[in-house]
Parts: sequence; structure tokens; C-alpha cells
Amino acid sequence: MKNVVFAAAALLALSASAHAESWKGKASYYGARGKMTCAHRTLPFGTKVRVTNLSNSRSVVLTVNDRGPFIRGRIVDVSTSAADALGFRRQGVVQVALQVEPGASRVMR
Repeated sequence: MKNVVFAAAALLALSASAHAESWKGKASYYGARGKMTCAHRTLPFGTKVRVTNLSNSRSVVLTVNDRGPFIRGRIVDVSTSAADALGFRRQGVVQVALQVEPGASRVMR
């Protein structure tokens, strides 16, 4: 019985963490040119995330290397080159889905 309870608790923990590492919200961009990077408030530096533009379905994998955004409602700031790849540089702000890449190294720096 203990094994069943432990297995159920482990399964719940895994599914909760998978859900906790994906978000939907607004993205903006900042002037880090030439790098495919992004800023996130809480993810450790070095974390790989997939950002998908929900208006055109373009997506890129970025590395968290900065903190931000600090404007309510925004979940990520991406570099200028990432905004170009996602096709929203002219709009400036767009709805995105953000997901931590499975098996991505999450290194604290």
C-alpha cells in the first residue's frame, strides 16, 4: 500500500511541475542583438525555453540569461533576433506560450 501511495504522490509531483513550467502571456523584446536569448523573472540562468508566437505559430528555443520583464502581464522579454524569428518585432508585444524544454539543463549562475 505504501508503494501505491508513494507512486501516486510522485506522479502528482511530476505532473504539477510540468504544468508549472509552462505559461501563456505577453512577450516583448529588448535590445540584445545577435543572441537568441530571453529574460524571465524566476527561471535559472541557462534554462532553455521554447517560446511560441500564438498569432503565427512560429517558435524558437531561447536561453534565459537576464531578469525581467518588469511590466505587469508580460511573461518574457526576448532578444531582438528572437523577436524577428518569432515575427513580432513590428508589433512590439504579442501573446506567446512559453515552455521549459524537456531535459534542458537548468544551471544556476
